[in-house]
Amino acid sequence: MHGPLSYTGISVRLPSLLLLLLAPLPALCASPTELVGIDFSHHDWTLACDNTRTCRAAGYQNDEAADQLPVSVLLTRHGGPDQPISASLMLGQYEESVLPDRLTLQIDGKDQGALDYVAGAGTATLDAAQVAALLASVTGPGAGSVVFTGDDQRQWTLSARGASAVLLKMDEFQGRLGTPGAVMRKGKKAESSVPAALPMPVVVLAKLAAARPSDAALAGSDALRAALVAATPPDDCAALQSDQTVSMDEPVVPLKVQRLSADKLLVSALCWRGAYNAGSGYWVVNAQAPYEPQLVTHFGTDDDGRSISGSHKGRGLGDCWSMNTWGWDGRRFVATSATTTGLCRLVAAGGAWDLPTRVTTVKE
Repeated sequence: MHGPLSYTGISVRLPSLLLLLLAPLPALCASPTELVGIDFSHHDWTLACDNTRTCRAAGYQNDEAADQLPVSVLLTRHGGPDQPISASLMLGQYEESVLPDRLTLQIDGKDQGALDYVAGAGTATLDAAQVAALLASVTGPGAGSVVFTGDDQRQWTLSARGASAVLLKMDEFQGRLGTPGAVMRKGKKAESSVPAALPMPVVVLAKLAAARPSDAALAGSDALRAALVAATPPDDCAALQSDQTVSMDEPVVPLKVQRLSADKLLVSALCWRGAYNAGSGYWVVNAQAPYEPQLVTHFGTDDDGRSISGSHKGRGLGDCWSMNTWGWDGRRFVATSATTTGLCRLVAAGGAWDLPTRVTTVKE
């Protein structure tokens, strides 16, 4: 599903760009005392749990059945004891099509009634009884049959493949295994034993120092470029290597230098380019030699000096994305968000959901 990333002859396969972007954060970006979120996928289901212990699991149509209409259900559960599971639905709308006016739910052949459905958006919410029936079906011993039927008799079928593994992982992350509230592996442990939800970390962005005339001149420094090359694995930033060229007009990748503080600068440069994605490297360096570059990311796509963002398609169709942000707190760049839009299943252009593994409150 992912093509190679290439830069003037160098290609790097990306079997899982999303996993690279959502991997555990390096020391430069996150406090070692904070909970690290997770993501996990199996067959037609995927899971993202963030650093506050909120988990979101999304299921889709059977990807191996060619006749299945695209559909997705998102299950959301906050951390802490006695937390309910909410469920949202999105009908496939990547390609222009007429959506039904009404939608009903059948689970394992039994009518579960009409959904609270927004016809113009193709979205719906499930009530508590419908959520319970859906969970029992997709995690049961059989294959399960969850079918959404429109008033035009079209049907959207939710796959059960992978649901048990994903929901077990969700219970494990939230500390619910063995409790009455677990989806999988229920038990008699007190519900009060479930770990509480964690507060969202607060990141206060620092003001940037005023630029100095010498900053722009430093972009042409061979010593700075050499320091970046020495501090960065070639596979992370192939474009920095001396034998690479951008174009006939730009024999080497240009550097961009921005002032962060009295003694720190932010340096950025294109690292790689593929068929439908590109990524730039961002380093914090000393304002004077020795520069001692510290890599923030090589998946950046934009910045305003004190905030860096990276946004990438999971594939060329643009039905799945990953997004990350980092913010300058005066000492370092801190990871402020990490999220994806879910699996690549043609549910919606730009992706169906927001499935974060890291959340923060960012203050100016």
